[in-house]
Amino acid sequence: MPFDTLNKTLDRLFKILCMKSVSIIGASGFVGSAILNEALNREFEVTAIVRNPEKITTENPLLHKVKGDVLSETSLLPLLSGTANVISAYNPGWTNPDIFEETIKAYANIIKCCKKAGVQRLLIVGGAGSLYVSPDTRLVESGKIPEAILPGVKAMAVILYDLQINENELDWVFFSPAGELSPGPKTGKYRLGKDNLIINAKGESLISLGDYAMEMINELDHPKRHRSRFTIGY
Repeated sequence: MPFDTLNKTLDRLFKILCMKSVSIIGASGFVGSAILNEALNREFEVTAIVRNPEKITTENPLLHKVKGDVLSETSLLPLLSGTANVISAYNPGWTNPDIFEETIKAYANIIKCCKKAGVQRLLIVGGAGSLYVSPDTRLVESGKIPEAILPGVKAMAVILYDLQINENELDWVFFSPAGELSPGPKTGKYRLGKDNLIINAKGESLISLGDYAMEMINELDHPKRHRSRFTIGY
């Protein structure tokens, strides 16, 4: 083999071996799409696992769009085979009347498939409801969450509790946003915490979608947390 051809082959193999990659479940949603774009901007090779791949209009040579059903082991498990990192932004839809049951069922399947596929890390877009607003009261118990979204909020709190109590095999991270997660750019000017709702001087709990997505990929790129939850806010 000519020397220049050998060099090109070795260079290509080196790039493949060094390629950062992640599979994102729910990559077409409100939060998932922001995480998808942040990962691509940071030159991650991304496999977007969604129910309707056509909803993702982004085109990028690093992006692979695949159809998958998170409620089905037969569908999801093959898609995670050989995957080291998974981010789940799964949400069955806030107006789904079965959101509580479907969220619980979906995450049970996601966790099972991750373990069977040998996934190294699972990062979850968590909820703010499980954050504490006082030493003995979580946000979900405070009476401040609208009834319309309460079932979904409760489901994510149950998932975190089950992970904390029962999951010692999979390396998971549960990333809770502030109380209000709104469209907005990256500022890099935010605070991180563990289990308490982060509130500003005005009594507000806020974070932009841009900053949330950036910190999620920060944790993916430079892991600092293992089998734990953390949160973000201004």
